[in-house]
Parts: sequence; structure tokens; C-alpha cells
Amino acid sequence: MFKQLNPKVIGLIVLALVFVLSYTPQIFATTPRQGNVIFIHPDGTSAAHWGAARILHKGPDGRLNWDNMSNLAVYLGHMKNQLTATSNGGAVTHATGVKVNADSFGLDETGKPLVALSGKPQTIIEEAIASGKGTAIINSGVIHEPGTGAFVAKSPQRRNFADITKQVVESGTDVILGGGEAWYLPKGTAGRHATAQQTQRTDGLNLIALAIKKGYSVVYTRDELLKLPANTPKVLGIFAADDTYNDDNEENLKKQGLPLYVPSAPTVAEQLQVTLRLLSRKRNGFLIVLEEEGSDNFCNYNHAAGCIEAVKRADDAVGVAMNFIQKNPNTLLVTAADSDAGGLELVGVTEADFPLDKPVPEKSKNGAPWDGRDGTGTLPFISAPDKQGKRFPFAIAWSTFGDNAGAIVAKAHGFNSQLLPGTVDNTDIYRLMYRTLFGKQL
Repeated sequence: MFKQLNPKVIGLIVLALVFVLSYTPQIFATTPRQGNVIFIHPDGTSAAHWGAARILHKGPDGRLNWDNMSNLAVYLGHMKNQLTATSNGGAVTHATGVKVNADSFGLDETGKPLVALSGKPQTIIEEAIASGKGTAIINSGVIHEPGTGAFVAKSPQRRNFADITKQVVESGTDVILGGGEAWYLPKGTAGRHATAQQTQRTDGLNLIALAIKKGYSVVYTRDELLKLPANTPKVLGIFAADDTYNDDNEENLKKQGLPLYVPSAPTVAEQLQVTLRLLSRKRNGFLIVLEEEGSDNFCNYNHAAGCIEAVKRADDAVGVAMNFIQKNPNTLLVTAADSDAGGLELVGVTEADFPLDKPVPEKSKNGAPWDGRDGTGTLPFISAPDKQGKRFPFAIAWSTFGDNAGAIVAKAHGFNSQLLPGTVDNTDIYRLMYRTLFGKQL
């Protein structure tokens, strides 16, 4: 056939093929695929927090689920007006891709709603709802906690708990899971968890009744959540009067006989498992924002055992997400904290320094307080065994009670995870989620 063609014609055909092959990848590059996004926010965690959880639960040679995520970046989290992020300011930046002042809860310095990096006056969840995608917010703390609340609510003050909770219920989010029943009910109205003395609303609104009118199935315990049918369209989970954990120091919790977490409340991993079962039915994709808040609050009380338990719970949720990605490779998992709570460091020594039957010192030589497994001046933590079966004693040292701008790390896994840069600004978390969810590079 080609022998019958003029050589000039053959040359033109070859050039045309070269042109098409050269430009086809660029055509595909301008129309990225869309996928699901799971954003896990283990609040207050630095690399040191993850290291302590690894040593205690997996041993020096072991690996957490978080360790097995494919891509890692150093996280830069400064605010518009200060170096250390706040929970609300950090969450607003994650939700909008815009640098804000530390006191922002979705509003700019003049009190006006922020315009997101996408150019729309919506957070990424609000835009997902408007696009018909599935959405969920999950928090081990109260539902108005900024790490999730700032994705669906705006307020002049972070402490406007009643109004923020109302906005959460009215947001249209498909799955809403957390604590804070006291802020759903009018004062004097007892709930499943909150007593009549604990409930806080002064506007007379019963937000649980409102949620039911809006089509939400309401659950209050782990058992009720796990029994939900897979075709449940909307879910409101309320698992405690306040947070699902008891954030205080070791000594006070012991005096009050309180556990670290409310026994009847589901873990964030269990909440994510159910949420994935519900939202995976969404043909247009979904966005889940999950926060383990205990890792911030326990560390702010310098409660070492509570802090490490919270990090482990966050890691369990990471494992649930990674298992989902194995069967659903069009899903991105991204994790990031916005601060380093308490400035935790692991002090690892030998049994000669920390005898297993004697308390660790209360302080280091320079005055930093040390915790053993039951608090200051108690017996040391003991690591899980290494490859040789050896266990090691260790203590936890603290630098502050507050949040710091420490060695914070972001990680990604699954669809588009390779787009996480080696050093990532807090605004880039939004960019990566947006690119995956909407298929658009900002």
C-alpha cells in the first residue's frame, strides 16, 4: 500500500503521527481524573509523636500504618500573622487554601467570608456538597471542634459553640460524627449522654430534632453506628456529652476514676469504616475529613499515655483508609497536623538508667518534666520488642503545655500521592485535595 503512495505523502503521514503522539500526553494532562479524598488530621502530632507510638506499640523495628504511606513531606504551617498555627486558623487554611490570621474561623480580617483558592466563597466540603459529592466530617472531640467544624461553618469567634454546631447540622454534610451533645440540646433538656445540667443551648433549638427532620438517622453509641444499614442516606452520630475522651492530666483522671476515652464511643477508625461503607455508594466521589483531636488535647495536658493512645487511634484510621485504597485506587489519603502539641520527645535509655521497678525522674537536668506510663515520676514505658525480642524502657519529655511549630510531617498515599512535594505549605493540602476531588489544578 505504502509503495503506491508518493514519498511526500508518506512524509506528511509520518509527521502527522509524530504530532499526534507528541501532544496526546499533554491533552490528557490538562484533564486530570477525579477521585475520592480522605483527609486525616491527627491534631498536634509531630514526627516525635508518631515515633513514640511506634516504639510503644510496634517496637524499634516495627512500622505503623502511617509509616507505610508512600509519600512524605515536611509541613510548613505558619499563619498570616504568626508562626505557630491555631487549630481554627490551620483548619481554615486546609479548608480554603488561603493563609489567614490565627483567630480566623472562616472569616477574613474584616469579618467577611473568605474566598477560597478556587475563587469560590466556599470551603472544599461546601463545594463538594454543591457538586453532588458525598461528604463526611468525623471528630473524636466535640463536633464544633475547628479541625472539622471550619470545613462547614464560619464564625467571628471560635468559642461560638452553639452557632457553629447549628451550622454543622444545617450544612448538608452526609455523615456527621463526633461528640458534643450538650451543644445540640436546649438548657435543661437531658439527652442520651448529657444531663439536664450539662446542656447548653440558650436559643431553645433542639438540633437533634432538626437533624431528624432533615433526614438524618441519629446514633449514639458504637453498637448503634456499626448496625447502620449500608443504604442509610444521612447519619448524625453523637457519642458523648462533650469530647469522646477525658482530657486532663494523669493524676486528675486517676482521682476521678475516669478512662482515657468514653467506653461506648466508637474509635475514629470504626467511624471511618462505617463512613466508607456509606459513601462508597456515591458515584460522583466523596470527601471525608477526619480529626483525632485527643492527640492534641492529651499532649496539651502533658498526658503521655493519653497522647500516645490518641496517636495509635489515628494510625488505626490510617490503616482503614489504606485498606480501602487497595480496593479503590482512585482514592487519595492525605494526613497533616497543624501544630506540635506539648513539644513531646522520647527519652530512650537502658535499664541501668531507668530500672523497670523504679519510677523515672520527675525532670531532666534542664528542668523539662518527664512522664512514665502513669504520669510524672512513675514507672517507665516499656517498648514492644525489637527483632531480637528485646524490650526497652523509655520516658516522655515535655517542653510546653501548648501548641508549637515543631517537626510536623504531612503524608499521602494512593491516587495523586506522588503530587505531594517534599516540603509542603499548609495551603498545598487544599491544592492536593482539590486536584483529586475536582480534577482541576489550581
